[in-house]
Amino acid sequence: MPELRKDPVTGRWVIISTDRQKRPNDFRFDRAATIGRDQCPFCPGRESLTPPEVLSYRQHGGSANRPGWDVRVVPNKFPALQVEGTLDREGEGIFDRMNGIGAHEVIIETPDHGRTLASMSEPEIERVLSAYRDRMLDLKQDRRLRHILIFKNHGAAAGATLEHSHSQLIALPIVPDFVREEIEGARRHFAEKERCVFCDILRQELVDRPRVVAENADIVALAPYAPRFAFETWLLPKRHASRFEHAPRHEYENLARLLKLLLQRVDRALERPAYNLIVHTSPFSEDTSEVYHWHLELMPRLTSVAGFEWGTGFYINPTSPEEAARVLRAVKP
Repeated sequence: MPELRKDPVTGRWVIISTDRQKRPNDFRFDRAATIGRDQCPFCPGRESLTPPEVLSYRQHGGSANRPGWDVRVVPNKFPALQVEGTLDREGEGIFDRMNGIGAHEVIIETPDHGRTLASMSEPEIERVLSAYRDRMLDLKQDRRLRHILIFKNHGAAAGATLEHSHSQLIALPIVPDFVREEIEGARRHFAEKERCVFCDILRQELVDRPRVVAENADIVALAPYAPRFAFETWLLPKRHASRFEHAPRHEYENLARLLKLLLQRVDRALERPAYNLIVHTSPFSEDTSEVYHWHLELMPRLTSVAGFEWGTGFYINPTSPEEAARVLRAVKP
């Protein structure tokens, strides 16, 4: 059983998941080695190599756990958390712990091993976003869970160990510190000005425009004013809403369109870098509808986080957001 343990100094929770020692290539320092097509468990015809699917989209029908799917969601074979059991919160002297209850799933984005999210069509990307939504709506019914994180690691440098394009979902029984800090910052802004800080950012950026990369009817892609990483880019809906899973279909359509455009420009400008993509959405354990604004954050892996960043929490970014936005605007996808 995985455990959640709380640091008594910072209040930070960590997951102790010893079962993940069984993962292929664990503790190897050569992380560039990824599982390729010949051994890929995500390719059609190898459905028996994954746990049974919890969701699949099949345009032409077909049986579960068989070929013929367009998007497939399965439990992670080496989960950081497990669904079965109770939280059993308890103290050990000054320490606090609980069982590692949650969900850890893999969204297999395409049956084609060689496709990337950038090379997929807009309707295909929209199906991936719809899978995110459908799994969130299902898992939020579990009262043990408080927050769902969806993320994509693309490339070995970003933490991916399988080449086949996929995202991951982890549902947690706590709200992570980073999410809490972001929401508290939004609450402070709202308490002072009675406005959403993200809406204020959008209003200013759409007037000044030096950091706007692209936009369409529903979504804006921009380089944030104080980015941690070179070419970090946010995708924000123009309409205020706190929950990704409640977005109307036209927003998913336009998010897919702008995400494809952004990834194509990043690939061309930066020579197909590894990247992390994260969905930022409100915890479903509390009401943040007035103060929070869902969005996606894309972070190309162009530099490494080292001692200064770990020791101070400050990030050194060698590229200004104005320059990053200018470069990405100039690229023709």
